[in-house]
Amino acid sequence: MGMLEAILIVFVVAFLSPFIVRFTKDYSGWVIAVLPAGIFLYFLSLYGEVTSGNAIFEATPWFPGLDINMTFFLDGLSLAFALIISGIGTFICIYAGGYLKGHEYLGRFFLSLLLFMGSMLGVVLADNLLALFVFWELTSFTSYLLIGFNNEKEDSRKAALQALLITGTGGLAMLAGAIMLGMAAGTMNISEIISSGVVISESPYYLAILILILAGAFTKSAQFPFHFWLPGAMAAPTPVSAYLHSATMVKAGVYLLARLNPVLGDTEVWMYTLTGFGAATMVIGAWLALVYTDLKKILAYSTVMALGTITMLIGMGHPYALEAAIVFIVGHSLYKGALFMVAGSIDHEAGTRDVRFLGGLKKLMPITAACAAIAALSMGGIPPMLGFIGKELVYEAALSFAPAPMILITIAVLANIAVVASSAIVAIRPFYGEEKETPKHAHEAPMSMWIGPASLATMGLLIGLFPFIVDKSLFSSAASAVGNEDMSFYLSLWHGINLPLILSVVTLTLGIGVFFIWDKIRESGGMKLYGKLFAGVPEGGYDYSLSGMLRFANFQTNVFQSGYLHIYMISILVVTVVGAGATLILKADIGMPEIGSGITFFELTIALAMVVSAFAAVMARTALTAITSLGLLGFCIALIYVTFSAPDLAITQVLVETLTVILAALVLVKIPKPKIKESVGAKLRDFIIAAGAGLLVTTFMLLVLRTNLDMTLSNYFGENSYEIAHGKNIVNVILVDYRALDTMGEITVLAVAGVGIIALIKLFMQSAKKEKAQ
Repeated sequence: MGMLEAILIVFVVAFLSPFIVRFTKDYSGWVIAVLPAGIFLYFLSLYGEVTSGNAIFEATPWFPGLDINMTFFLDGLSLAFALIISGIGTFICIYAGGYLKGHEYLGRFFLSLLLFMGSMLGVVLADNLLALFVFWELTSFTSYLLIGFNNEKEDSRKAALQALLITGTGGLAMLAGAIMLGMAAGTMNISEIISSGVVISESPYYLAILILILAGAFTKSAQFPFHFWLPGAMAAPTPVSAYLHSATMVKAGVYLLARLNPVLGDTEVWMYTLTGFGAATMVIGAWLALVYTDLKKILAYSTVMALGTITMLIGMGHPYALEAAIVFIVGHSLYKGALFMVAGSIDHEAGTRDVRFLGGLKKLMPITAACAAIAALSMGGIPPMLGFIGKELVYEAALSFAPAPMILITIAVLANIAVVASSAIVAIRPFYGEEKETPKHAHEAPMSMWIGPASLATMGLLIGLFPFIVDKSLFSSAASAVGNEDMSFYLSLWHGINLPLILSVVTLTLGIGVFFIWDKIRESGGMKLYGKLFAGVPEGGYDYSLSGMLRFANFQTNVFQSGYLHIYMISILVVTVVGAGATLILKADIGMPEIGSGITFFELTIALAMVVSAFAAVMARTALTAITSLGLLGFCIALIYVTFSAPDLAITQVLVETLTVILAALVLVKIPKPKIKESVGAKLRDFIIAAGAGLLVTTFMLLVLRTNLDMTLSNYFGENSYEIAHGKNIVNVILVDYRALDTMGEITVLAVAGVGIIALIKLFMQSAKKEKAQ
């Protein structure tokens, strides 16, 4: 099995999942979890080869005519993400089966979840930029379905649309950046772009590429000021929050930054932009978590903090920072996935996730309480957890950042103080203290809902105790891929008494202090103002922008889709005249060709007749006279075709004009005379527009007359139409053979239009019969 097959299997099983749920019922989560578990084992089987420094490449023809292949490659970075996606995905499937047990749309849920899983695997494995974008957009679409799963609720629909619009807009920007990146590098393959060295950073398009790529990454990974969509997405069911918004989707942005760091990094603009926005997101998200009492909101904003931290570390670029980024990515995925599932279990069993109404659940939910405690210790950065190692590395990286070590270390300490307090809130408030009455009689969650958090929390503990399991293999290999150079490092819980350890003690002490006075801090005016400024204002800006866009769309529709044909004609002609006319004036060398010497009396007579018929149509007092005058104009054009030896076109023109005049005359007899009278100003407007359009067309004709046309194609048709296509009429051969697909499309459009007309006529006749019968 290859990487493409692994992704395709996920998509196939996704579409089969509703049938699987129908037959396996309450055990559907366990059965479907076999798929991601198998994918996890597949990638685990490649662990030794990849971590030894051998990247695995696969290529499958995608668009052979354009020499575009569907290419995948697996190195340390993509392996780490693939293991996270499939490993945590296994427990999420099991958890979802218990959390949504008996839900009528459970099959639909697994369909969307597995489609997302396959898309996310595609993102981290794709080697082609266009393929990456396709999978990237699929993650946005499938996350929209998952966030809006409870579609009967307005907040779910709003949150889903918000996430889709923000990440989708960023995705379009990323597409433009990816195309420019491919053009600058001369290839669309990421592995080849990475090996192109400084070609991209020295390109004149570097800044534009950087801005567009960052727009996609920042929106996806909820960086300030786009951070508000992530907590809003907590309207999704908890399995979605635990999977998309802690371990996978939101890390797509930081994955893109890490993947392109060898190409776009090592410049000041990259360093200061990522470090600045990452640091701002880190501290803002950390303290926003203390504004709320909803467990999922607290965890969501602490996720924003983590994403900011990873972005900041990638921006720093030095080995300590890249090492810390990889450790933080893995550690965060483990403890945050566990804590989100814990929050869901509390909500599922107690009927609320508001910590103000929770307490004393340890006796009723002992396993869940233990899972929460272990995972929260890692989140708070307390030994011997992997989270502690990650936090120590973050402090060490901040202190090693030459441009501004004191600023970064201060921001990191402030952010982690809030994270310690948040960890304590999640682990202590629901489970300890006085037992409170909850909407539902709480009891321990079923095994399907605690095996996931227990496994992930334990894994964070084991890696913290025995970091040598992965430090010189997976972590070093992933960091080497981000830095594009060999990195080998070892992790340890104890490095002696040093400044990072002292800062950790200070962070822990102050964080516990904040926890004890959290209620007072949360209810203070300053904290409420902080919440409005950094959560309410950005979301309000989004709402205002969206409503403004809808108002503009409504205005535009009312103006340009008014139902009046003359408005449509005016819009089309004005845009054409202004756009093409401006281009002609600025770009074209317009001059008068020599005319008049070759004009015959017959041609002059036809031209005069055309002018007369055109003025007759304009000055006509009745519609029938105008239609007849336009018909005369059409017949004059047919005579021109005859003059230039195109009898087939002349016959077609005569038939079309005759039929048009007859049909128009028949219709006009039945249509009542319009009562609209145009003002002198409206007529003057129409005259100016018509004159401009006529002048534009005439100018184009004059330019064509001055141009030496390339007759290669015309000569080819003339030489080969009879010999190759066996046709005696060149026009017919062109239409049927050389332009066969185009002609088929035109015929299809006409056929569809004909069917529509017949349907309307039948509908009208049926309505008339009903009216007569009544």
